[in-house]
Amino acid sequence: MATGRPEILRLTADPLTAEILPGVGGGVARFDVATGAAVTNIFRPWPEAGTADPNKLGLYVLAPWSNRISKGGFWFGGSFHALAPNLEGEPFPIHGDAWQRPWLVVGHDESSLRLARQSDGPGPFHYRAQLDYRLTATGLSLRMALVNTGERPLPFGAGFHPWLPRTSGTRLQAPARTVWLEDAQHLPTTEIAVQDRPDWDFTAPRALPGTPIDNAFTGWNRQATVFWHDRALALDIEARAPIGNYIVYSPSADAPFFCFEPVTHTVDAHNLGPNPGAHGLIVLASGESLTIECQFGVKIMPTSGA
Repeated sequence: MATGRPEILRLTADPLTAEILPGVGGGVARFDVATGAAVTNIFRPWPEAGTADPNKLGLYVLAPWSNRISKGGFWFGGSFHALAPNLEGEPFPIHGDAWQRPWLVVGHDESSLRLARQSDGPGPFHYRAQLDYRLTATGLSLRMALVNTGERPLPFGAGFHPWLPRTSGTRLQAPARTVWLEDAQHLPTTEIAVQDRPDWDFTAPRALPGTPIDNAFTGWNRQATVFWHDRALALDIEARAPIGNYIVYSPSADAPFFCFEPVTHTVDAHNLGPNPGAHGLIVLASGESLTIECQFGVKIMPTSGA
């Protein structure tokens, strides 16, 4: 393209539109709803000038793991599997590699898109991935399937990483059982009941905390709703097993965004013990697969002062 912008594939299902970037981690550039002459962002939109930085998109996918892995890698099957950092400024490898690599277009029509990629890394991970987007008049569905193409069993994980607008009217409802406290390096330290942190208990709709948050919640019932009362809009998020955790990230009350990340496992699950499955990882033997799905349902709602 003359502008240097990456390839954009558009999905439409009135009143919703989505724009996908196969070459930028297969991520979402925009996900919007039209109400009359107005267009409202559901995911944070990418910059008007475009970008090749996935962290400036509206959503990207996480594979073959979510979030950080400490200690330079992890032990499994009697061997240490080394992993190098993959993001400038981050001391630990983060989110795998699917979000940082181009995807191939396998199929595309007005309301759906199928992408695929083969990865020989990072570290010991060798896998094949397929990513499906489907847009309807009521929402956006994502499905990602991973197949272990390596010769040895390994603990895999996956997730979705949407970036959502944060406004004064934003409320989050996402019932969970526990939340992990973290240290200064954003690694988990102690798991506590959400009731012990009332400002992080999203059992009922609650405003996001005014202080920074970057924490993993476990025992999620796989249903959440983001309310934007000042924008007369809500987003229902519904995941399927094996997703059972989520991460909430927001750097401050002044940030124009926050992240609600449905994931299979908690942060640094590879090193938490006593075994990979204890914190949501799934061990895949050679040829075995892992599939995750999540739906983002859009609702127009009456304006409220709540």
